[in-house]
Amino acid sequence: MAGGQRFGSLNKPCVLLIVIAGIERFVFKGVASNLVIYLTDVMDMSNSAAARTVNSWCGFTSMLPLLVAPLVDSYWNPVNRGNSSSSSSMFLSLYLISLGQGGYNPSLQAFGADQIDTDDELPTAKSDQKSDKKSMFFQWWYFGICSGSLLGVSIMPNIQDTVGWGLGFAMPAMAMVISMVMFSCGSRFYSYSHDQSNDFKSLEKVVQALKCSVSKFVHHKTQEKSTIIELELEDKPLCLKGENGTESLGDQKSNNSNRLVKIAKVIIRLLPIWTTLLMFAVIFQLPVTFFIKQGMTMKRNIGENYKIPPATLQSAITISIILLMPFYDTIFIPFTRFILRNEKGITTMQRIAIGMFLSVIAMIFAATVEMKRLETSTESESATLSIFWLLPQYILLGISDIFTVVGMQEFFYSAVPNGMRTMGIALYTSVFGVGSFLSALMVYLVEYFTSSAGGKGNWFSDDMKEARLDKYYWLLAGTSVVSLVVFVVLCRFQKTSPVDVEQS
Repeated sequence: MAGGQRFGSLNKPCVLLIVIAGIERFVFKGVASNLVIYLTDVMDMSNSAAARTVNSWCGFTSMLPLLVAPLVDSYWNPVNRGNSSSSSSMFLSLYLISLGQGGYNPSLQAFGADQIDTDDELPTAKSDQKSDKKSMFFQWWYFGICSGSLLGVSIMPNIQDTVGWGLGFAMPAMAMVISMVMFSCGSRFYSYSHDQSNDFKSLEKVVQALKCSVSKFVHHKTQEKSTIIELELEDKPLCLKGENGTESLGDQKSNNSNRLVKIAKVIIRLLPIWTTLLMFAVIFQLPVTFFIKQGMTMKRNIGENYKIPPATLQSAITISIILLMPFYDTIFIPFTRFILRNEKGITTMQRIAIGMFLSVIAMIFAATVEMKRLETSTESESATLSIFWLLPQYILLGISDIFTVVGMQEFFYSAVPNGMRTMGIALYTSVFGVGSFLSALMVYLVEYFTSSAGGKGNWFSDDMKEARLDKYYWLLAGTSVVSLVVFVVLCRFQKTSPVDVEQS
């Protein structure tokens, strides 16, 4: 992969964690890939309501790591149909999945990348080798989760559509149990690192600092300095000891405040780039929502008895990634090195920009195909346009993922200090979380402003002959172009080196 290296050069913990991540993607995609069909066909939701539900759930799932990441960084390695009851049970199940993924996803990926820090490397080339290996790790990580996604979107929709939803949801549960066993079995290989110098990472120490501040405030006007010192000596947890004795309250408060300010600066510095990536995340949600509803109205027969579940076309995304990922390293990067006279080929930011551009092209294809589908559906009562007309938009999104998603992972991981690696991954996942909520909001607004009297006739009409998804796709293409232009402008001013929060 990166730098001419191969998968075998990764250590055992990295390989195992990549496999576990692939199983997790199989589980998640086994539930998410066909969920919109479950909501419309089993739970009797409208197309727009189902899309908003899926987007909101995906958004919550992706946003939760931002809440969990500080905990992970603090304790890095201590050791019937449509009725209210079934609806409540369904939402409870979905958000339990979100809760589990909130801690699982960012911590597992950051933990895997940190395994590389322990590799034996030549002192003269330590930084370059480590950078190359981490770049390779992120690419193989994405290859692993794409392989799991491929199995999830290929196998589970067929089981759910032909056998039943019970088995279709039970199989992902069993696969997750297997991944937990594998993770436990590999514990003796893992390298555990906990930087004790980063006091701000420990919640106990934050609480202790607050106690110190409160104690100082309460006793400032009522007790003499000797009394405060006596209190500190009696209650050791109030203040922390360094190598040379107990730190003063003022010094510790100042150090913690300085570190928190530097952390805030890191996040604020990344927010402009983070914001421009939201439209890519909005487009990212389409394969599990409206693309599927398009496919349901198209010709899906293979032979006399089998109909392709539209959700399985998501496999085109992962297949294109799996097939083209090696092409990226063996052909594309050497070619760009030759053309640009740059040892790295293209930068991380250029990689993200190329993927964003490809997502715009995907939307143009999607809008064109939808216009063709509407034209043929008005001319014939039965579906005449093959579902395979949707393949180009899926493939283009897969290619765009190779560039943008991998680039985002590497950018957010590398642009934060060492003590915030999990937060960096959480910032990356939060792009898709907020993007999902933004997608749900856009669906709501478009439905509101395009509905005729009585709430009918909007772009997301349940009657797909009246729906105008093509206009929605053109809207997404236009807004994505604006985001891309702003992203390119911001990249000229973006500094990628993290702020050093480990020095006071």
